[in-house]
Amino acid sequence: MKKYLAFIAAAVMLTSALSGCGSSDSSAASSDTSGEPTSSSSDGASSEGDSSSEWVNPFESDEKLYESPYNTPMEMRDISAWELVKEMKTGWNLGNTLDATGNPTLAAEFAWQKDITTKGLFDKLSSEGFNVARIPVSWGEHMDENYTVDPAWMARVHEIVDYAIDNDMFVILNTHHEEWYYPDAENKEQDIEQLKALWKQIAEEFINYDEHLIFEGLNEPRLRGTSYEWNGGTKEAREIVVEYEKAFYETVRATGGNNEKRALMVSGYAASSDKRCLKAVYLPENDNHIIVSVHGYLPYSMALDTHGTDQFTEQNYGEIDNLFKTLYELFLSNEIPVIIGEYGCLNKENIDERVECVTYYLNAAKQLGVPCVWWDNNYFAGENEDFGILKRQDPYDWYYPEIAEAIKTAVYGEEGAGSSSGEESSEAAE
Repeated sequence: MKKYLAFIAAAVMLTSALSGCGSSDSSAASSDTSGEPTSSSSDGASSEGDSSSEWVNPFESDEKLYESPYNTPMEMRDISAWELVKEMKTGWNLGNTLDATGNPTLAAEFAWQKDITTKGLFDKLSSEGFNVARIPVSWGEHMDENYTVDPAWMARVHEIVDYAIDNDMFVILNTHHEEWYYPDAENKEQDIEQLKALWKQIAEEFINYDEHLIFEGLNEPRLRGTSYEWNGGTKEAREIVVEYEKAFYETVRATGGNNEKRALMVSGYAASSDKRCLKAVYLPENDNHIIVSVHGYLPYSMALDTHGTDQFTEQNYGEIDNLFKTLYELFLSNEIPVIIGEYGCLNKENIDERVECVTYYLNAAKQLGVPCVWWDNNYFAGENEDFGILKRQDPYDWYYPEIAEAIKTAVYGEEGAGSSSGEESSEAAE
């Protein structure tokens, strides 16, 4: 921890220097709802540590890397993903952190936000009933020309995963803002080669973990910078995404051990809720440890569009209802589980409307047994995409307690976290 605290000084400077690093993914006007938000300003965020500390390049440090205590195989329950997902209640994304790009060192953790990630953050989440932590990670800038992941980066990722595992949370570990995978014929061969190399390393690093650790192969693979980016892609792109997911699946399974039964999350093009993309999702045969990943910021005009409405009305119900109707028809009716890996309503100084939207959204999800994971980018009240709801400094208070309470009430009922049993969740899913 001392090593990471020493990085804060550089982090503050990096945040300023890289203020334009936020992805422009979600700025494109589109009817698609899966565009992933990032921010370019950290209103409400704060830094810790001594700002006068001298920057130390972690790749040149002789300090011993983090070593996980989970160095022997844990007992792995051989239960289907359908049963496993019933145990998941509600979740939270560690956004704009390990997924940040623009710096190939450990300082990337602070490139898009200023707070160091500590175990206390996950202690708070767990105590509040959030039992799913999605940990987005961008790996490309931390790989060498042979696709080998830098040991320091792998160790830091592993340390943060353990913060959640120590709290008996389910952890979703993925590949996130990877600028190197681009689903077209020209890039396909090299992309698959790199995907296989990366997932072999990740799978081997975490092979000892039990069913609480879930791997998510790709995050929103799409034709970036084209008119197809957020509009369902092309037939060719959707088919190539299937090949990418197949490479991920086969690579992880080939590592053996607990990875033979590990739940794996797969998505379609851009993790989109577009029905064309969902119909094309890769589903390997004779494997009941597969979960479909979908992103849905709904209703789009309110939840994601910075130039859209700040109102949630009955006219918006249809967008949410149609999403879950489609998920039921394509997957849930066949006992193929689904997780909404990203959802949320950005702040437009409309707390009452956000609470109403979250309540409706999560009640619809609960009826079908679909866990949802809030996108928190640690940005709260500015002029950007502000999805932050939890302050990342001790004592880790909710910046918007109304939203936290709305989430918990929708998931657990009026009595709060812990009042909902696995049996109740199972009945809802059925």
